[in-house]
Amino acid sequence: MEKYLEVGKIVTTHGVRGDVKVIPWCDTANFICDFDTLYTKNGETSFKVIRARVLGNMAILRFEGIDNPNKAEELRQTVLYINRDDAKLPEGSYFVADLIGLDVYDEQDKLYGKIKDVLKTGANDVYEIEADDSKLYYIPAIPDVVLNTDIENGKMTIHPMEGLFDAN
Repeated sequence: MEKYLEVGKIVTTHGVRGDVKVIPWCDTANFICDFDTLYTKNGETSFKVIRARVLGNMAILRFEGIDNPNKAEELRQTVLYINRDDAKLPEGSYFVADLIGLDVYDEQDKLYGKIKDVLKTGANDVYEIEADDSKLYYIPAIPDVVLNTDIENGKMTIHPMEGLFDAN
């Protein structure tokens, strides 16, 4: 499992004190605001967060040592990461990076394919499953369908909805 996970990208500066606007690549901007330290890829550079708030769907962050718009402008387009060890996920929640590539089986151990992507739809996530023949299927990430997620063994067990995997 990767130690550092992408959470968003700095898209512009905000105000005159060196704040930056971050577009979240995670569930919400609030999630980003919960971290005291953010990083660049592989933890190469760390940014100590001294102020964080949400504005619309963006996170507004102020980093230690970045105290004017010119310094903040130098960070534009920087992808921000969290250290996995700093995150506390609710029971039954997973990082998308950990779900991608899981083998998807039903209760009878029939393999349907691998999770290729996780789509955010509003009400619930949807898992994009790619079969061996490259055909794509979509299953809702709801308890009635997803029975078990075993990250360590690379396996998800589902109860397929009627008609979802029928060949037509």
